[in-house]
Amino acid sequence: MMMEDIVTVFPAVTILRNEPLAHYTYTKTGGPADFLAFPTNIQETKSLLAYANQEKLPVTVVGNASNLIVRDGGIRGLVMILTKMNHITTDGQTVTAESGAALIEATKVAQAHSLTGFEFAAGIPGSVGGAIFMNAGAYGGEISEIAVSVEVLTPEGEIRTLNQQELDFGYRHSSVQDYHDIVLTATFALTPGDGEAIQAKMDDLNARRAAKQPLELPSCGSVFKRPEGHYTGRLIQEAGLQGLKWGGAQVSTKHAGFIVNIDHATATDYLELIHHIQEVIFKEDNVHLETEVRIIGEEPTAK
Repeated sequence: MMMEDIVTVFPAVTILRNEPLAHYTYTKTGGPADFLAFPTNIQETKSLLAYANQEKLPVTVVGNASNLIVRDGGIRGLVMILTKMNHITTDGQTVTAESGAALIEATKVAQAHSLTGFEFAAGIPGSVGGAIFMNAGAYGGEISEIAVSVEVLTPEGEIRTLNQQELDFGYRHSSVQDYHDIVLTATFALTPGDGEAIQAKMDDLNARRAAKQPLELPSCGSVFKRPEGHYTGRLIQEAGLQGLKWGGAQVSTKHAGFIVNIDHATATDYLELIHHIQEVIFKEDNVHLETEVRIIGEEPTAK
């Protein structure tokens, strides 16, 4: 069976050929995926993975693509975007969400059921799966504090349930990164609270985020991890790099920890600007800025 048959093998799944990933990333950059699939449930995801393994097709899984840079050469093989797997349910003091559900929607469900503990994530634009993958956090809270179990699909096609200890959470890290598991669902343990107070806290955090971050422009969110003993934005400001333009990308004039797409930027613009910032900060401050944004895909071929 030819690999091209994947589209006909899965007639119920939307699968696009040679699809530019710039249509899906928050930076509005990124080259094409050979095959881009949108599974709607766990069985479709499992079947797609089994087919790809059988055909020796590389597999890449993407959530909301909010903290992601896809290189301009795109991604070979099969890319799965899981945003159609987005059901969210509650049971007592827990919220269970499928991988592709927006993290923001999960916080809204928690608030609607007067469950507190999820407020810190009210403005984080990623998916639930991406939040588990990265141990997403903001305003003093992290996913690791509330995630109690995660259902994953291993690269070999086995469905497993991982507890909090097995997830090995760290700063912007989980075991999902190490073992290349695909997050299917996540369950969060919360605490009963006052719905109005929960909403007020979410509103406050979202207002603070809007005041400080360039939400009105395409970006990949926070580009760098916070180096110990320093604030990334301050280092970049003090180095005179805030506002620096590189092709169509720019260090945000609103928050120096962000890079925004101001004029049809390419992923290469982003990556070259990131590298330049890292070089300057290391030279001036002897601090290595490690990227928080996930960078995947292939370099563009020379013309």
